[in-house]
Amino acid sequence: MQKENKQLLVITHLSQLLDVVTGFGGFIVPLIIWLTQKDTVVNMDENGKAIMNFRISMFLYFIICIPMILLFGLGLLGFLGLGILTFVFPIVNAVRVSNDEQPYYPMSIKFL
Repeated sequence: MQKENKQLLVITHLSQLLDVVTGFGGFIVPLIIWLTQKDTVVNMDENGKAIMNFRISMFLYFIICIPMILLFGLGLLGFLGLGILTFVFPIVNAVRVSNDEQPYYPMSIKFL
């Protein structure tokens, strides 16, 4: 039986910001929460998949930006834009989830 736990969903979205605070954990912590709680918490599976798809997509976009640095510095603009996205959207989606709305991560490729 699944139970509703909005606080854990919010924490899962906000745990992506661990990269900003500690430098690591922004991928591993939400992954662990999602894998351990997807069968027990309502909407955890879809939220976890959205987070993981976003994180994997952002990683790929960061990799693409590296060679683009040689192209008139476009990679630097890419890094800046992606940095803003990876900081803002976990907060936006934590608020959305707390208001019973579906999470939305832009530029997310569906891997899961």
